[in-house]
Amino acid sequence: MDTKYLDRQIRAKKKIEDLKGFYWHLASYVAVNLFISTVKVIGDMGDGETFLEAFWNFGTFAVWFFWGIGLAFHAMKVFSYNPFFGKEWEERQIQKYMEEDKKEAEKYR
Repeated sequence: MDTKYLDRQIRAKKKIEDLKGFYWHLASYVAVNLFISTVKVIGDMGDGETFLEAFWNFGTFAVWFFWGIGLAFHAMKVFSYNPFFGKEWEERQIQKYMEEDKKEAEKYR
């Protein structure tokens, strides 16, 4: 078999595993946070708060928010989105270092 084909197949399988892991992370994020929020709202209502007071309390959404940050970073990794070190940045850095190497090599000619 062609080694390039095997390399592509291995990379494709890795991407599928990463994607599957992200979807499991997303599903657990929704399920766990729905459970936590429901318990929190019911508990706060049991302590005398109205539904709206209990629902709009920051504590109800704190886990959603902070876990959501982690989920967003996971999504960025899986979907190859990097606003800081994207493909354009990589290309500029490659060109910069290639030019530096070329100038350095020309010094010794």
